[in-house]
Amino acid sequence: LQKSLSETFGADKYSRARKEVLTYMFSRPMQMALYFCTGVLEDETLFHHYALNVPFYTHFTSPIRRYADIVVHRLLSASLGARSPLRMEKEAIQKQADHCNDRKMASKRVQELSADLFFSVFVRVRP
Repeated sequence: LQKSLSETFGADKYSRARKEVLTYMFSRPMQMALYFCTGVLEDETLFHHYALNVPFYTHFTSPIRRYADIVVHRLLSASLGARSPLRMEKEAIQKQADHCNDRKMASKRVQELSADLFFSVFVRVRP
């Protein structure tokens, strides 16, 4: 598949752009990760990570990137005894997770529309 895609990208000045757009379009159907508060979910199978095949999984990046990651860092620190527990009810944490998910999905949709627009212009300019 990679060899076939590389041949499709070509070697002209638009090859990198074609590669980025097509790679993005191929990965678009993948399920997007969601933030959630484990305390509000009763089904622990929802904590499973399919690709890694682990029953419990949490993911976060540097807390300077997203608010949701700050919350995860604070919760993990509290659970390890490195800081005092957060004074938030699990429902409030879930409400923030839902908001973060909504914003992330809106951002993804804008990104998709931008890629679609670029691809449409590209096809029109380069038949």
